Amino acid sequence: MNRIGFIASSILVLLVLLSSTLFVVDQRQFGVVYALGQIKQVITEPGLNFKLPPPFQNVSYIDKRLLTLSSLDTEPMLTAEKQRVVIDWYVRWRITDPQAYIRNVGLDENAGAMQLNRVVRNAFQENINKRTVRDLISVRREALMADVQREVLAVVKGAKPWGVDVIDVRITRVDYVEAITESVYRRMEAERKRVANELRSTGYAEGEKIRADADRQREVTVANAYRDAQKIKGEGDAQAAAAYSEAFGRDPQFAQFYRSLDAYKQSFNKKSDVMVLDPSSDFFRAMQSAGTPAGNAPPRR
Repeated sequence: MNRIGFIASSILVLLVLLSSTLFVVDQRQFGVVYALGQIKQVITEPGLNFKLPPPFQNVSYIDKRLLTLSSLDTEPMLTAEKQRVVIDWYVRWRITDPQAYIRNVGLDENAGAMQLNRVVRNAFQENINKRTVRDLISVRREALMADVQREVLAVVKGAKPWGVDVIDVRITRVDYVEAITESVYRRMEAERKRVANELRSTGYAEGEKIRADADRQREVTVANAYRDAQKIKGEGDAQAAAAYSEAFGRDPQFAQFYRSLDAYKQSFNKKSDVMVLDPSSDFFRAMQSAGTPAGNAPPRR
C-alpha cells in the first residue's frame, strides 16, 4: 500500500514538474522566457514550448496585436492665434521588438500606453501651437496628423528604441473649451436671430407690396367692370327708350294710358296706402267710367 502511494505521489510530482516546464504561446502573443531576471528567449511563433521549472526560468506574455491608444485627458491646447481648443485623438500601435520594449518601456502594454500617451500629447501640443483653428478643421488636418506621427516615430525609434511601431495617428474631434464654446453659441444664436429678423422684415415688405399691387389690380378691375356695366346699361336704356318711343309714337293715347297704369302700380303698392287727391285731377282720367265723354275715354288699341 505504501509502495502504491509512493508511486502515485511520484507520478504527481513528475506531472507537476513537467507542467511547469511546458507552456503554450498564443498566436496573438509573444512569449518571453526569463532566467534569473534576464531575458533568455523571445518566442514569436505560436505553439508548445519548453523551459526550466521555476525559479530557474519564468515566462511572461506580451500582446503582439494592433493596439489602440485613445486620448486620456481633456486639457486644452493653444493654437497659433492663442485660442484654447480641446482635441480627441487615437493612435494605432503595436509591439515589434519585445526585448527592446521590456528593457526601455516596461513589462506590459499599459506601461507603453502611458509613455506613448505623453509623447503623442507633446507632439500634438507642439504642432497645434503652429497652426490656426481653421487649419485644424480643414484639409490641413491631414498634414497635422502626419507631422505628429513622424515626431512620435522619431521618439520611439530614437537612441533607445522602444520596440514599438506607430501605425496611424488620428484626430476625432476638435472643439473650443466650454467657456469659449458657450460664447460662440451665443454669437451664433444672435447672428441667426438677426438673419431671421431681416428675413421677416423683407418678407413683410414683400407681402405689403404684393397686397398693395393686388388691391390696385382689384380696384382697376372693379372700375373697368363698373364702366363696362354702365356702358352696357346705358346702351340697353337707349335701346329700350328708342323701342318705347317708336311704340308710343304709333298711338299716343295708348302711351298715355300705359303710363297711367304704371303710375297706379307705383302709387298703390300696398293695401294700406292712402292718397288724398282732387277727383277732378287728371291722375284718375284712365279710371273714369264708361259714361265719360268720348274724348276722355280710354284709348283703343
